[in-house]
Amino acid sequence: MKRYFAAVLLFSLAGFLFAQNEIGTPTAGTLGIDVAQQKLKEISVDKFEFDGYWKSSISSDDGFTTTRLFEGGPLGKQAIEDERDLNIPDQYVLGTRIDFIHRGYTSFTLYPQRPIPIEGITKTISVWVVGRNFNHELKLLLQDFYGRNFELYVGKLNFQGWKKLTVAIPPQSGDGEQGIVQRSYHYNNQMGIKITGFRIDCDPMEAYGSYYIYFDDLRAVTDLFAEDDRDADDMVDAW
Repeated sequence: MKRYFAAVLLFSLAGFLFAQNEIGTPTAGTLGIDVAQQKLKEISVDKFEFDGYWKSSISSDDGFTTTRLFEGGPLGKQAIEDERDLNIPDQYVLGTRIDFIHRGYTSFTLYPQRPIPIEGITKTISVWVVGRNFNHELKLLLQDFYGRNFELYVGKLNFQGWKKLTVAIPPQSGDGEQGIVQRSYHYNNQMGIKITGFRIDCDPMEAYGSYYIYFDDLRAVTDLFAEDDRDADDMVDAW
């Protein structure tokens, strides 16, 4: 009886381990396919060099805003490798001042004159920020492939000086319809997301007086595999 019980236990354990490997552990071949079908590259989205391109707004009941460019930037910023010898202007940063009328729950937004598209399939978005050590929260505003609006939490602004903040873009669902959709094979002549701005949600205990915030060097890490790796003899579905 003991030998029979031990044999059954060993058989069950072997089956459990096999199932674990089948369901929870990707095979080397699967990993190879995932890596082979990505071409990640860091690109510049906006360096905040054009006066008047970015605007700001807040409810008139809560305060008023002023936005303009200033010379300067973070000393720790590294240039993108492909841009080192192109002499691209990078002299200014975007500054916004908020003057609150009263303390309370409020937020303000910064937005470009029109949404900024990002080529490829975006993986992460980063921006350098001066937060002035306030407990306000920064949100990224974007539109997906279908033009639907989303917001992503970037981080708290409770730090001094310049800091690079990064947010990951969640992958779209398997059916290609839910979440932030960046590509649809039914409309394969375009893909990607568009940045529509930033929103700062203010801590009500610190939403009084004046507040200053600065932005520089908005970048994205994006997958350009679908755009760059088309076979030379393939047909282009854009007619």
